[in-house]
Amino acid sequence: MNVKSLLLVGSAMLAATAASAGGFQVSLAGIKNNGMGGVGTGLALDQASMFYNPGALAMVRERGVQMGANATFARQAFRAEFGGEERTLRNSVVNPFSLFAGFGPAEGKWKAGIAVYTPFGSNLRYADGWEGRFSLTDIDLKSVFVQPTVSFALTDQLSVGVGVAVLAYGSVNLQRDVPVTNAQGEYGHVELDGKAENKVGFNAGVFFKPSDKLSVGVSYRSKIDATVKGGDVTLTNLPASAKASFSGTEFDVTIPLPATTTIGIGVMPTEKLTIAVDVNHVQWSKYRSLDFTFNGPVGGATSSTSKRFYQDALTLRLGGQYKLTDVLTVRAGGSYDMSPVKDGYVSPETPDADRIGATAGVSYKAGEHFSVDVSTQFISLMKRTQTQQDLLNNKTTDRVAGTYKTQIVIPGIGLNYTF
Repeated sequence: MNVKSLLLVGSAMLAATAASAGGFQVSLAGIKNNGMGGVGTGLALDQASMFYNPGALAMVRERGVQMGANATFARQAFRAEFGGEERTLRNSVVNPFSLFAGFGPAEGKWKAGIAVYTPFGSNLRYADGWEGRFSLTDIDLKSVFVQPTVSFALTDQLSVGVGVAVLAYGSVNLQRDVPVTNAQGEYGHVELDGKAENKVGFNAGVFFKPSDKLSVGVSYRSKIDATVKGGDVTLTNLPASAKASFSGTEFDVTIPLPATTTIGIGVMPTEKLTIAVDVNHVQWSKYRSLDFTFNGPVGGATSSTSKRFYQDALTLRLGGQYKLTDVLTVRAGGSYDMSPVKDGYVSPETPDADRIGATAGVSYKAGEHFSVDVSTQFISLMKRTQTQQDLLNNKTTDRVAGTYKTQIVIPGIGLNYTF
């Protein structure tokens, strides 16, 4: 195994952790919002405002608790530049979840609450024997954020809020083959496994509703550096002659999770209809390189650096809901998500491209206090081709040349209790 290949494995962890639009960002908090293309910064829909715009929470009249869960089904196809069969992912399912609980006086000026959500997560399992197996075979990452939040209405039209975003739990498991064989003809295999340290950031927002038919919001989620120290390096199937170059047993890495600024507008032309637009700006340009250190030689070196050179990216979201009856509301939406990954920097753990999303959802109110939300999303990533010449030009040959095409389906369900 060479050092560059190991770097690529490490970058998979980044791909899985820096959750937000484009790149490896995930935005699946709030089943109602999911059905509306992921909008929410310019709205005060429910307790999920803690995630989209803490400033809007004070304008949510009802107190309540809601739980939501999604299932992510991805299909990815890869064909190497110089031919060969099309490779697809082995089956895997990821289950992001969320919990929001909001409290405070029904007619008062303030609200408080706590949010639990999983903004970062990834599970990719490439086909056995695929051309990029020396870069990556498997990635499995889990993360849980906890966000205590307070929100205050300065006037009847203007409110502000802030939440302390705590990376409460994070884990990562990355695996790849090593291009050396043992006496049985088996390729070596490396597994990196570690847990991230607890880190703290913040999420703040302002919400303004000048009339019953218009609302505007701005929110800012701060950057967090996710750090793994003393993660385990496990090597198997190595020949005895290679073990001296792979005596490292632990690794350290710090992963920047970029800041996100969002502007949202909500329009309510009638009491039954709501339409909203969100624009997310993610500061991916802060991600210039990925640096690892080891407590012993890994591929003959105790440290490594891999180029990223990401660029800032925008996500455009549009969605709406219509109240058909007193108990039934339907939703639809869409999004266009610009990739922060430049040509020649695409890697197996983040086979990223500009993506188009379509969403739908429905809510059914089963009683005075209880309702059920259902949503589904279809995400299609544009076909992304990276040539060997691209890699040579950028000196990024630690990744594989070929064409990726990914599609994702994400159904979700949520339960709400208001009081």
